[in-house]
Amino acid sequence: MQVSIESSTGLERQVKIGVPAEKVDQEVIARLQKATKTVAIKGFRKGKVPLKVVKQHYGKGVRQEVIGEVINSSFYEAIQKEELRPVGQPRIDEVTDKEGQDLEFMAVFEVFPEVKLKEMSKVKIARPVADVTAKDVKKMIEQLRDQQSTFKPSKKKAAKGDQLNIDYVGTKKGKEFDGGKAEGQDLVLGSDSMIPGFEKGLEGLTGGEETVLKLSFPKDYHAEDLKGAKVEFAVKVNSVSAKKLPKLDDEFFKLFGVEEGGEEKFREEVQANMERELKNAVRTKIKNRVMNQLFDLNSVELPAALVSNEITQLKQQMVQQFGGGQQIDLSMLPDDMFKDKAERRAALGLIVSEVVKVEELTPDEEQVRVRVDEIASTYEQPQEVVDYYYSKPELLSSVEALVLEDQVTELVLSKAKVKEESLPYEEVIKPDPEPGVDA
Repeated sequence: MQVSIESSTGLERQVKIGVPAEKVDQEVIARLQKATKTVAIKGFRKGKVPLKVVKQHYGKGVRQEVIGEVINSSFYEAIQKEELRPVGQPRIDEVTDKEGQDLEFMAVFEVFPEVKLKEMSKVKIARPVADVTAKDVKKMIEQLRDQQSTFKPSKKKAAKGDQLNIDYVGTKKGKEFDGGKAEGQDLVLGSDSMIPGFEKGLEGLTGGEETVLKLSFPKDYHAEDLKGAKVEFAVKVNSVSAKKLPKLDDEFFKLFGVEEGGEEKFREEVQANMERELKNAVRTKIKNRVMNQLFDLNSVELPAALVSNEITQLKQQMVQQFGGGQQIDLSMLPDDMFKDKAERRAALGLIVSEVVKVEELTPDEEQVRVRVDEIASTYEQPQEVVDYYYSKPELLSSVEALVLEDQVTELVLSKAKVKEESLPYEEVIKPDPEPGVDA
């Protein structure tokens, strides 16, 4: 087999590969001879069909099959010989295939770039530190009560937090506009579901009262004809309902899986969940900050195929998240919408892989088990979940990949300049803004 690199521009390689004619022709003949024993052709007894006849009927198809296999095997033999690391499948061009002549073809593909890691001592990380206080637990319980609250009709004046049932008609320069009218709509004051000033303007009203709100749409409103427009809303308050919070009793505790132990056990469970959430938030925050630093520190040339794969994955994630089970053609989503994030993910994948290779890291089995136990602890039958993960290699490998990222994070932290920052619980559990996005 002959191999020559015809072109090497950036990360693209054009490799010309030649395979001796006899390798292809001998394999074709061998398969045709084997077929003479099994094929059924009219006018001949089964197993007695001459090779020449079999070749006339099946020669072209068999040759195409052999050519495909030879191209595939010789390509991988060639990249091993030339010590090339291709990204994805090659494009096969300029195939010369004639019986009795050497098979020649051009394989065009991109290779993985060489990643030269910068010194990790240049990394600077702020490590958030927080505790779950009694005040935090109390506030969380109030939030849980609020989530389970109901609304009861009230004759009092409407205030923030109350639910109003309203009819309204919006006009611009005396004319109704699209989407500016509704009847019997429930609205919780303070929910910020209406334009600025709308909900505030209804405070102090009671059921049966009417008012006219003179407002302006935001300048960045999504409807072009309403951006910054001055409008009026004629609003009638049909009813006012006050929020009623549930009592802290056994019925309420059961909603959150606490069957015994009363309020004390419920508070313990709430605090345990908050501490678990805090631990995960800190781990995620630190990992993201480390990854951001590695990305900023290390410049990587990106193969287009790698970025394209990341774009496809991001599209699929968006469809799963927002598609509502609908069949959506991914090509309808513009690539530019995902390009920056895809490039970042591709670059980080290459950087992290290089760290793993250079430092000879392998997933720590104890950390993998801890991660699996953490996942299982949120289910009613934890041991069943653990057993299930360890019986499914694909699930376990996803956990191992996360652990490997954690090990890379810890490695970087061991060499980086780390400064602890004490923050409230609520501040720590908020995710950092995405790179390039204003907070």
